[in-house]
Amino acid sequence: MTTKIIDVAVGVLIHSNNEVLFAQRPEGKPMAGYWEFPGGKLELGESVHDALARELHEEIGVDIGASEHWRMIEHVYPHAHVRLHFQIIRAWTGDMHGKENQALHWQALRFNPDGRLYAPDTQPILPATEPLLPELADFLAR
Repeated sequence: MTTKIIDVAVGVLIHSNNEVLFAQRPEGKPMAGYWEFPGGKLELGESVHDALARELHEEIGVDIGASEHWRMIEHVYPHAHVRLHFQIIRAWTGDMHGKENQALHWQALRFNPDGRLYAPDTQPILPATEPLLPELADFLAR
């Protein structure tokens, strides 16, 4: 049986101090309690940017400016096979808050000596996202 791949737009919102925004998955969703970059599923015929603009407005109350493609990966979770389209976002407007009662947290990408993200306030991080964080930190350092 072939599993349908779900395309997901993922927003990496970067604050002027290079902290990135994490959102905690709310109760009732798969992997509730895990931290992720906000975003959501693409609707039929929707571009990654348009899906991200819609999802971020619906989820955290912001309207985004431009988004820049950063990475695309596939990951198989127990509940879904996803294709994640990560977009860098540096400009937005609006009163940012968790419209689905999810927690939001700005986090610097600092790492422990073992290479894991030093982020006690944003643990655990979704398994598809965590391995990308050192690469994201390198990207932001450029």
